[in-house]
Formats: sequence, structure tokens, C-alpha cells
Amino acid sequence: MKVLIFGSGGREHALAWAISRSPRTKEIVCAPGNGGIGKIARLAPVSLSDLAAMVEVALAEQPDLVVVGPELPLSLGLVDELKAQGMKVFGPTKAAAMLECSKSFAKRFLQRHNIPTAKYAVCSSVAEVKKAIASFQAPIVVKADGLAAGKGVVICQTQRAALDAAQGLFTGVLLGSAPGSGELQVVIEEFLVGDEVSFLCLTDGKFVQPLVPAQDHKRIGEGDTGPNTGGMGVYSMDSLLNPVLQEWVMENVARPTVRGMAEDGTPFAGVLYIGLMMTSRGPQVLEFNARFGDPETQAIVMRLESDLLVALENCAEGKLWGTEFRWKPGASACVIAASGGYPGSFKTGFPITGLDEASLKLGVQVFHSGTALVDGKVCTSGGRVLGVAAAGANFTEALDLAYSTMAKINFEGMYYRRDIGHRALLKQWAK
Repeated sequence: MKVLIFGSGGREHALAWAISRSPRTKEIVCAPGNGGIGKIARLAPVSLSDLAAMVEVALAEQPDLVVVGPELPLSLGLVDELKAQGMKVFGPTKAAAMLECSKSFAKRFLQRHNIPTAKYAVCSSVAEVKKAIASFQAPIVVKADGLAAGKGVVICQTQRAALDAAQGLFTGVLLGSAPGSGELQVVIEEFLVGDEVSFLCLTDGKFVQPLVPAQDHKRIGEGDTGPNTGGMGVYSMDSLLNPVLQEWVMENVARPTVRGMAEDGTPFAGVLYIGLMMTSRGPQVLEFNARFGDPETQAIVMRLESDLLVALENCAEGKLWGTEFRWKPGASACVIAASGGYPGSFKTGFPITGLDEASLKLGVQVFHSGTALVDGKVCTSGGRVLGVAAAGANFTEALDLAYSTMAKINFEGMYYRRDIGHRALLKQWAK
């Protein structure tokens, strides 16, 4: 099969790597890809914000399967356009992707279908925010309604701070961009206490198949401090959700979501990413994503033993029922190396050393996020530059392998958290 992947990050590198392992794969094309993906796929330059250009690439390539990685092409309706051309596509339609693209849509959907989530209010002005937060106790969570690359969430310790954060989202100051057209909204939420878990499922619109659970680390600073990022590291192990809890989430969240989307006339097929908070009153839905997570995908594929391409194709064809999923026991981890200054301003174009040595380690893969080939050298080109992913017999082994490999890599301004998995380690030490 010829597979076309849209995207340029670590998620797409991980997907390309996993798909390349399938005996059914003949060729992989990635648009636009990055410096690392180019070693296993042919790259096709395109802007992920240009719908017509992406459709043109797909028509020129005529792939057997298209896999849409990031949220932006989904929000633009790329899946709809390619299906209209008769192509087989893995990913939700524009209407279904609203589960991720609009926090207010998602919260109203959750409420309408009685799926557990935090108390919330949707506000269209600072005046509405001021009125709404009077009924919330601090800390208060303030979220941008639309896509924000994982950086549109602010946890505020006072009502005044929540009001300021909402103002920053309305004006675009917090996201570093001007406000878009149309009605602007922010979502005010109750702050939930507990451990976060990323629970990803594949669905063909009817059947739902869970993947292994993972835990992301969104804050830039160690000890979960500082602003949110797109994700600074992740680990996966089965004990994050025991079998009883996993089935509870499937029965009370995953299946009702897929069923509810179909009932509402917006059937969802692709990856349903459920962000959970494991609270004292049970699992609560923090958010939905309509695609594979980044960096969760990097950790998940390190544990996958069955054929990902078969699963994605069956999903796209509405034949997910009976698809085999096999997983390595133990654990996996992925540590992200970022440019100095991220998620704020940062410089790029720095050569990366140590990649060849890092690639020699067994059980390890280096997935590129923000890299480019410049005069034959791999250089930084983004905020999150790469992720070192490793699998091991247990959590400690996977984490040690990832960190020892990361120590071989270097570029100017390189930063990575040295405490990925710290909550799990504390639990182990407490036993």
C-alpha cells in the first residue's frame, strides 16, 4: 500500500515509523514531514493551513490510504474533501472534529449525553466571565474555546487572575496572536484534583477499540510548574488504568461519545482521544482530541506489536470489529527536547549532534518534531524539537533508557524536563 500522512511533528514521525513496519506498506509519503521523517518517507512540501494545496498533493499522489495527523487540517475539513474525491481516509470529518476544535461544543455535548465532566460556563465577553466566576471557587480553569496547540489552558489561583486570563484570551495576548473572526468564547471550568490520564481509542463510528493508556506532562517546568506546552514527556503502562477502570471509561465515556456523535448526526471515525482526570468522584472528562496525541503516540507505538496499518485501514473502511491489537508488556516513555525559551519566543537553526549514536540503542527511537535538513545537517526548526522514546520491561527501565539516550543528543539552548514520570515514581517509592 501507498500511505500519505499529513503532518510534520513527532506524532507523524511515530505513525510513519509504525506504518513502515507493516509488510503491507510499499511507500510512505509525508506532507510536509520533517528532517527525521525524511529518512523513512518521501516528503511532499505543503502548508497544513492550505486546504486546496493539501487536496492537490493527495490527488497527485493517489495513495491507497490517507492518514491526517494534526488538528488543523481536520478543522479545515480535509477529510471531507478527500472523501468527496473517493479517497480512503483515516480521520474524522470537520463536523466530528468539533469535539476538539471547540471546547464549548465538547462541554455541551458531554452535558447533553450525561458523560462525567467538570462544572463549566461558556462566556462570550469579559462581563460574562466576571459574572460566571462568582460561582466558582479558586483555583479556576480558563480555556480558549478553539484550537490553541495545547497552550490555551490557564489555571488561575484567584478570581482576579481568571478574569485577567480570560481578557488575555479574548484579545489574543495569551496565545501570541490576534483574535480570530467570529464570536470569541472562553470556557470557565471547575478545577479538578487528581491524576491525568490520556485514554485513546480507535473507532470506525460504531465499534470502539482502546489503546494502551498514557500520562502526558504538559507544563514546561519540573514539578509541573510554568505555562502549558504541547507536551514535554509521556509514559505508558497498564497500571495507569486497571482493567475495571478501563472498562468503566469504555462503558461510560468512550462508547457513549461515539454513540452520541452518531445520534447527533456527526458520526465520529478516527482517533478519539479522551483526556481524563481521575478524581475522588471518579473519572471526569477534561477534554477531547480528534487525533492521535503528541507525545502520547510516540510512547504508544513503542508498545504496539500488531500491525498499525491494518488497524487504520479497517477503521477507515468501517471494519474495525475483530481487528487484532497486541501490546508489549511493561512500559514505555518519551522525553521531549525543546528549544530554549519554548513555549515563548525561541531561536531555531541550530545543528543537532548525537543523533547517530542515539539511534544505535536497542529499544529506543528518536522521533523528530521540529527539525529540518539544512545543507545535509539536521537542525532545529521548532519549539519542540525531538522526543526520545523507549520501551522496557518496566517503567523504570523504559525511563532510564530514554534519559540515557537523551544525554547523547545536544543542540544550542536544548531543554528537557528531568522528572518525567515523577508521580509514578513517587507512588513506587511509597510502596
